[in-house]
Amino acid sequence: MTASTSPSAPLRLLAVHAHPDDESSKGAATMAKYAAAGIDVMVATCTDGSRGDIQNPAMEGQPHPARDMAGARRLEMAAAARALGIRQRWLGFVDSGLPEGDPLPPLPAGSFALQPLERAAAPLVRLVRDFKPHVILSYDENGGYPHPDHIMAHRVAVEAFEAAGDASRYPGAGPAWEPSKLYYDRAFSPDRFRALHHALEESGLESPYAQRLAAWLETDAEGHTPPAPTHPTTTQIECGDFFEARDEALRAHRTQVDPEGFFFAVSAAMQRRTWPWEDYSLIQSRIPAELPETDLFAGLR
Repeated sequence: MTASTSPSAPLRLLAVHAHPDDESSKGAATMAKYAAAGIDVMVATCTDGSRGDIQNPAMEGQPHPARDMAGARRLEMAAAARALGIRQRWLGFVDSGLPEGDPLPPLPAGSFALQPLERAAAPLVRLVRDFKPHVILSYDENGGYPHPDHIMAHRVAVEAFEAAGDASRYPGAGPAWEPSKLYYDRAFSPDRFRALHHALEESGLESPYAQRLAAWLETDAEGHTPPAPTHPTTTQIECGDFFEARDEALRAHRTQVDPEGFFFAVSAAMQRRTWPWEDYSLIQSRIPAELPETDLFAGLR
């Protein structure tokens, strides 16, 4: 079955994220906007977040995350979903953690990033066939940034987009459903960071973006530059009215997000003046598409 383009058909959006909290830092205002407009929005969270470190100093020493990080993050995810007005499903994999060191240590046995692709993608294919999204959002090949779970989340999202409509693949995962459009999130857009950086400087405020912008211009001894988004922006969603909902969702992830930190360096009001959009790259479309777009459902309404 392919996605219906009937004017009366309810529209559905599925965002695929690696960990609880990723949905709130990447595309959250877009999801809140569409949910408020009556579109059915769901987040698929690939892992339990159990290997996340405490990122908020106020949560250091709290007993719940110290005893059961995955349980604490389930509660945080539920609060974030309420703030955004969306639905959410867990795909059931274990957080791989972010390896550090030189050389990098091996990933923990059984973790998400080590799964064979078909095993990792099967729960998402089942969800796509059950939820029947018209649009899928995911990360680029670099995972937005090169966390092994983000890269695997990218791989399973592409696999599900390509396979869910083919009844011969993933037998037993439900009747086939073919989504219409696949987008990559561009939360790490250099253009956005540059605009916010200049807005802060012009206001006499310190910018947290200078180091990241400088890193994108540097090369190492072998001539390599740090990974940055490589796909162009094709689609901008004006969603400034939902930046406060996004910030509420971010703050709900109390173990992972410092309310005095990076994500809140620019006020929602300044962001609305400077960059009131969230940016995406249209990667595949099974319906005619005219670029640039201002709606993820362009061609489907």
